[in-house]
Amino acid sequence: MKIFSIVGARPQFIKLAPLSSGLEGVHEEYIVHTGQHYDYAMSEKIFIDLGIRKPDIHLGTGKGTQAAQTGEMMVKLEAAMIEKNPDIIIVFGDTNSTLAGVMAASKLNIPIIHIEAGLRSYNRSMPEEINRIVADHISQYLFVPTQTAVDILKKEGLEKNTFFTGDIMVDTMEKNIQIALKKSNIISVLKLENQKFNLLTLHRNYNVDNTEILEHILNQLGQLDKKIIFPVHPRTRKMLATNYNVPKNIEMIEPQGYLDFITLEYFSEKIITDSGGIQKEAYILKKPCITLRTETEWVETVEEKWNLLINPTDEMIASKISGFTPPKKQEDIFGKNVTEKMIRLINAIN
Repeated sequence: MKIFSIVGARPQFIKLAPLSSGLEGVHEEYIVHTGQHYDYAMSEKIFIDLGIRKPDIHLGTGKGTQAAQTGEMMVKLEAAMIEKNPDIIIVFGDTNSTLAGVMAASKLNIPIIHIEAGLRSYNRSMPEEINRIVADHISQYLFVPTQTAVDILKKEGLEKNTFFTGDIMVDTMEKNIQIALKKSNIISVLKLENQKFNLLTLHRNYNVDNTEILEHILNQLGQLDKKIIFPVHPRTRKMLATNYNVPKNIEMIEPQGYLDFITLEYFSEKIITDSGGIQKEAYILKKPCITLRTETEWVETVEEKWNLLINPTDEMIASKISGFTPPKKQEDIFGKNVTEKMIRLINAIN
C-alpha cells in the first residue's frame, strides 16, 4: 500500500518513529512534514535523534494563526495527495497537522487511520480538543491507546471503527531511553550529576501567553527547595516582563532535543508540565507528574495517582507539589508491543 504518514509537531515525530520503522519494506510510505514546528530542536534534530529518515515531502508551512496555518496545510496536503494518490493516510494525535490531514483526505475519499484516537479533555476551548473530535469522527480506523478511550468512542457511536492497540509512545521510550543515557551529556553540561532537581515544561497558551499567570506559576515554583530545570521556548521567555526576576532555583535553558530531554526526565525527581505527551512520558518512566491544568485527556494517570492536576492560578501550587507522592505500585495502562499490533492491523486493510 502507498501510505502518507502526516506529521508536524514533536509528539507526532515521537509516535512516527517506531511505526515508520515497522512499515519499511512492507509498504510504500511517504513521510509528510507539514512544517508546523519550525524550531530546530523540535523538528530536524528530533528526526536525527529518533533515527527517522528525512521527510519525503516537506510542506514548509511554518507559523500563522490557527486558521491560516491549518488552511495552508490543507491546500498543500491536497495537492500532494492528488499528485501521489496514496491508498491511505495516517495522522497522529490532535494538532493542526492532524486536522488538516483528515480534512484534505476526507474530501478526496482517502481512508484515514487516526493514531491516539478517543482522547477527551472535555475542554472545547483547547484547539486540540476540537482537532481530535473531528479526526475521530472522520477517520475509518481509530487506533486507541487506553481502555478509557475505547469506552469514550463507544459512547460516541464509533465502536465499529475502534481498535484497541495501546500507546505507541511506550515503544519509542523503550527503544530510546537506553540510547539517550549512553549518548546524552546534558546532565554533565548542566552540572546536575550530584543534584536533585525537578523538570518543568510550559507551552499552553493559557499558561504562557498571560504574563500574570506565567509569573505566578514561576513565583510559586520558586518557593520549592529543589532546583528546577526549565527548557523554555523563546516565545515564552519574551512574555516575561523585562524587570521580572526569575526565582533563583529555576534554571532556564534552551529547548532540548529528544534524547537530551528524556535524559532530563529520567534523572528528575518530579516532572511539572502542561503537556499531554509529557504526562505519558512521566508515567512510563515512573516519575511523579504535576500537571498545571484543570483537566487532562490522560485521566488514567490521575486515577492511578501518578499525576496531580493543579489549577495554574492556585495559590498553593508549591505546597501541593511538595506534598505529592504517588503510590509504590503502578498499573500498565499503555500496553506493550504496540507497533507490532498496529502493523498487523494495517497489513490487514484491503
